[in-house]
Amino acid sequence: MKIHRSLYETPVSDWRRWLTLVVVCFGQLMIMVDVTIVNVALPSIQRDLHFTPATLSWVVNAYLITYGSFLLLAGRAGDLIGRKKVFIAGIAVFTVASALSGLTTDEVMLIVARALQGFGAALTGGVIIALIVTDFPRPHERAQAMSLFTFVIAGGGSLGLLAGGLLTQMISWHWIFFINVPIGLATILLGWWLIEENQGAGLSRDIDFAGSILISAAMMVGVYAIVTASDHGWASLHTLGFGTVAVVLMIAFIGLEARIKNPILPLRILRVRSLTGASAARALIATGGFTAYFLGALYLQHVKGYDAIGTGLAFLPQTVALGVMSMGITSRLMRTFGPRAVVIPGMLVFAAGMVVLSTLDAHSNYFPGIFGGYLLFGIGAGMSFMPLLTIAMAQVPAAEAGLASGIANVTMQVTAAIGLAALSTIATNRGAVLVAQGQPLASALAGGYQLGFVLAAACIAVALLVVLIVLRSPAAATAPRQLHTRSELTTAEAEAA
Repeated sequence: MKIHRSLYETPVSDWRRWLTLVVVCFGQLMIMVDVTIVNVALPSIQRDLHFTPATLSWVVNAYLITYGSFLLLAGRAGDLIGRKKVFIAGIAVFTVASALSGLTTDEVMLIVARALQGFGAALTGGVIIALIVTDFPRPHERAQAMSLFTFVIAGGGSLGLLAGGLLTQMISWHWIFFINVPIGLATILLGWWLIEENQGAGLSRDIDFAGSILISAAMMVGVYAIVTASDHGWASLHTLGFGTVAVVLMIAFIGLEARIKNPILPLRILRVRSLTGASAARALIATGGFTAYFLGALYLQHVKGYDAIGTGLAFLPQTVALGVMSMGITSRLMRTFGPRAVVIPGMLVFAAGMVVLSTLDAHSNYFPGIFGGYLLFGIGAGMSFMPLLTIAMAQVPAAEAGLASGIANVTMQVTAAIGLAALSTIATNRGAVLVAQGQPLASALAGGYQLGFVLAAACIAVALLVVLIVLRSPAAATAPRQLHTRSELTTAEAEAA
């Protein structure tokens, strides 16, 4: 079967499209694994490169700042100059930065390489969703493609924990970065061969350079304020000052975009209710999920005494459950009932998993509590993220799919970063209070993590309200032909219309 796509001039065979999906998912897998694989190796990195506790956090922060800052710009660049170019460039930068990170001999070099790695991840991640939705315009095919993509996002984190533990303990921390090099090179070669380029709008003389600078600066300052808030305090002059600068830059950006002829962010796209509503819901459940993931790793290591490998294995119920849901179950449910009808029970299961995790204490066994909580986590994630992503992109014009991809990713990443920082701080403070009250350290830590899991469940509950109120029309979530003009529909679609 061959299909016509709105951004391509010639049909592309099925095998090529599905191989292309595998390639772009490898790009996303590299990004997701890198988020967690470094955390496991931080003690070894600190010992070998003589980081202080204050500077060690920048191994993570440098990556997060550049990654969060350039996602939106990368998405728009894909619309203008071609998503294949941006994707390949991102993988190339990420691969080179990974090699530099592995070869580093001092802390400054590693921090700079990590910042470069985050920039490469932003270029890659900013166009991946757009590549998928334009390659798979038919609803049932897109559901299958999004299933694999969702599995990569959610499963990559636990794979990173496990791989990080194995590589660090069996070889050396340098190999958590070197492992990206052969994968990156293969992804570049296969991507250059398989990915079909879209016809970008081009870099006209009136391109919005000022807007590009403003949005990148606003995101960079804002993410910097977030990732350093735990060191300086949320109410500190440092955090409030940089936060205020970020808000001012964002206001200036919006004012500019409303006035100029060719904005980098056409404000009309924000009126697409399915995009804004689903992106907000994804951001909230990502906050809950990332918090549960982070606090779960701390609970397993600091309260239950698991090592890095054991922690990665403990998350397998979540990874396996998500994989099972992604192997066609969720897509079939969406075809039968629609994405909105699937995401609502999915979010309820997701929240139930957080509630189960909130009951864990210092004496809880792996079965049934830890196992059951992460099993529900995986099932709920498998029924939530992919339908919400499908809803988010359903009514976006194909020419602006890259921009919408960037909006969806930026919203999720920045909100999750803020939420994770806030909820983990609350959980830590709660643990400190319990220690001060005379509780044993393990029990006090568990008590703090319990509160964090409760708040994670609350985030998912708020996301459910967003779905029920903002995305109340099932028809709005199931209108994929908005991606195309009638002249670009396949014959079967035109007859159905």
